[in-house]
Amino acid sequence: MPEDVVKWFQANLQYNVPGGKLNRGLSVVDTVEIILRRPLEEEEYKRAAILGWCVEMMQGLFLVADDMMDHSLTRRGQPCWYQVVGMVAVNDTGCIEAAIYFLLRKYFRSEPWYIDVVEHFLETTFKTCMGQMVDLMTAPEDRLDISQFSLERHRITVIYKTSWYSFYLPVACAARFCGIVDPSTYSLAQSILLPLGEYFQVQDDFLDAYAHPDVLGKIGTDIRDNKNTWLINKALEICSPDQRALLEANYGRKDPEAEARVKAVYDSLDLPERYREYERRAHAHIVGLVNGIPNTGELRPEVFMAFLRKIFGRTM
Repeated sequence: MPEDVVKWFQANLQYNVPGGKLNRGLSVVDTVEIILRRPLEEEEYKRAAILGWCVEMMQGLFLVADDMMDHSLTRRGQPCWYQVVGMVAVNDTGCIEAAIYFLLRKYFRSEPWYIDVVEHFLETTFKTCMGQMVDLMTAPEDRLDISQFSLERHRITVIYKTSWYSFYLPVACAARFCGIVDPSTYSLAQSILLPLGEYFQVQDDFLDAYAHPDVLGKIGTDIRDNKNTWLINKALEICSPDQRALLEANYGRKDPEAEARVKAVYDSLDLPERYREYERRAHAHIVGLVNGIPNTGELRPEVFMAFLRKIFGRTM
């Protein structure tokens, strides 16, 4: 490849893959250590970390694409990639995705679980794209109709768009890395990690509206972007007819004053406290699921509690 193309490829990866909290990638390494019940040797750590970076690359390409679809301005405290380079960013998402399979083939092709991991990534891509499609069709930016919103539609969107790649994929990759083949183990992981991902997204919806941009690392745009969030659905569930009329007139408008009116309705409905109650119930539910796992299984309770500790009560 010409030198300028190589430099662009490098810049694309460096700008869009590091920079976040790296929880997804680190979870691969952490989960491997928990399953093996010991610290990793240097070569083991390197290979587990490469697998973790593949998960982070999947996160990076989804964020680049999502920012373009949402016309977002900032991500992780810096301008969104498409704001920097223009619509060539569409091709850059494909380059990041191709790099995942390049690394998987380079480092893991000889492993008996290689094809299983490749299929985990392919399945996750498909499910995430379908979740994004549900989201886009429920709340298109060019057609404002919040009557299409519902908590059930939000749940389906979240499970497919967020839970699979953020929570299930890292654990599935770690389990394959450790040689776990029993399908029931992966079913167990889904039964806990998908609800955990739902809780994470509801938390993200709340932070988009209520966390300070300097802390969050981006400017929240869910209200302006007509997003089908937990907040708007909870508001629609409990609001008065007059409040609903205000929400319908102002939600999804590219207007700071309209956004402020929506936030005022949220505040009058005491949504921050309602969210905190939801968080307490979600935490208790997930802990109950985890407590039902035998400590002698292939995936011990600590695998799931490690995830829960990272996200419970987060502010960014």
